[in-house]
Amino acid sequence: MPETSFKTATLGLGGNVGDPVHAMAIALRAIDAREDCLVSAVSRVYRTPPWGKTDQSHFFNACAEVKTRLAPEALLDVCLEIERGMKRERIERWGPRTLDIDILTYADIVQAGPRLELPHPRMTDRGFVLMPLADFAPDLVVNGSSVRDWLSSADIGGIEVADQGRHWWRSA
Repeated sequence: MPETSFKTATLGLGGNVGDPVHAMAIALRAIDAREDCLVSAVSRVYRTPPWGKTDQSHFFNACAEVKTRLAPEALLDVCLEIERGMKRERIERWGPRTLDIDILTYADIVQAGPRLELPHPRMTDRGFVLMPLADFAPDLVVNGSSVRDWLSSADIGGIEVADQGRHWWRSA
C-alpha cells in the first residue's frame, strides 16, 4: 500500500511487575514486526511513582509513535492481544501490571466510543505520559494545546529518567 495510507498514532506503555522494560521492548518489537505497523519514534524510559493506586511498586513508562494502516479499534485489539500475551491481568483499576499499552492519539481523530476514547481522556493530566511523549512529540496538539504546554503544568514529582537511550527497545 502507498505510504500515504499510514496514519500516525502515539502509544503509552508501562508496567511495574516482573521486568516491565523488557515487556515494553517485546511489545514494541511485536508491533514493529507487523506489516501494517512501523514504530517510528520511541521515548527514553522513565521510572515513575504509582498513580491512582499508590500502595504499589514504581512503574517504568515510555511512549512510542507508530505509523499504521490499522483502524484505531484494530490497533487497540493488537495492543490488547500483546498485553494478554505478556500475562496482563485486569484485576483492579490502576493496579500492578506486567504491561499496559494505551493508545494516546490516533491522527486527528476525536472520538468517545465504548471501547476507545481518543485522545486518551486522562493523558493531559499525567506527567508519566507527557514526559516521555515530549521526548519525540513536544509540539503534538492534544485537546487544543501542545504536549509541551500540557507538560508545563503537569505534576512530574518523582519522575526520573531510567534509560537515556532511544533504542532500548531493540535490545532489552
